[in-house]
Amino acid sequence: MNVATILKAKGSDVATVNPGITLSEAAMLLTERGIGAVVVMEDRRVLGIVSERDIVRAVARGGAEALKAPVRDVMTTRVITCSLNDSVDELMDSMTEGRFRHLPVIENGELAGIVSIGDVVKHRIAETVMETEALRLYIATG
Repeated sequence: MNVATILKAKGSDVATVNPGITLSEAAMLLTERGIGAVVVMEDRRVLGIVSERDIVRAVARGGAEALKAPVRDVMTTRVITCSLNDSVDELMDSMTEGRFRHLPVIENGELAGIVSIGDVVKHRIAETVMETEALRLYIATG
């Protein structure tokens, strides 16, 4: 199972923002969409990613005033990405090693989707269930 399989099931819609919107606006978007991160883009180029964790850290450091700051001030600029052909195991390794929960998917230099740790876990569980059922069938007929 790979990233393309996950996006086929989930869709390729990605919430994106420009670097000048405020943290407050980003937090509202996260809440409205029920998501944990937005990709920061300008001129079709990924500049960074802002997650709930980034917003919480900013508020912890600067209080409520931090919500008026532009996302460019707190976004993660070293964005780790993946491609459609990356395996679920590769995603799990990247997310565990980097201690992040969202991976933008880049294909042919363009943003093609985003995968969250929840997506990875959901598909890993589905894969395990399929393998278990195949083994049960094999044992029952063998």
